[in-house]
Amino acid sequence: GPLSERRLMDVRLGELPMWLATRDFSPQGLLGAVQKAWSSYHDKYINVKRGGPAGISMLLAGYCLLSYGWSYQHIKCHRWRKYH
Repeated sequence: GPLSERRLMDVRLGELPMWLATRDFSPQGLLGAVQKAWSSYHDKYINVKRGGPAGISMLLAGYCLLSYGWSYQHIKCHRWRKYH
């Protein structure tokens, strides 16, 4: 199909700049992309008939990694301090 209708995983590396140029980077377009991503994540991992703890554990693991990344600079400086 047309390049603008393809998903990111279906785009080849050489087509990536042209695909990015077709995206909508306005605040409304970004909000729509986030809502679509959340909806597909929710449908795939959380809203299933026989679901397990995988969806919620992935969400918690992502939160842990994100919070560690935000506080990494503080942790790195704290690690080099000496206590005596």
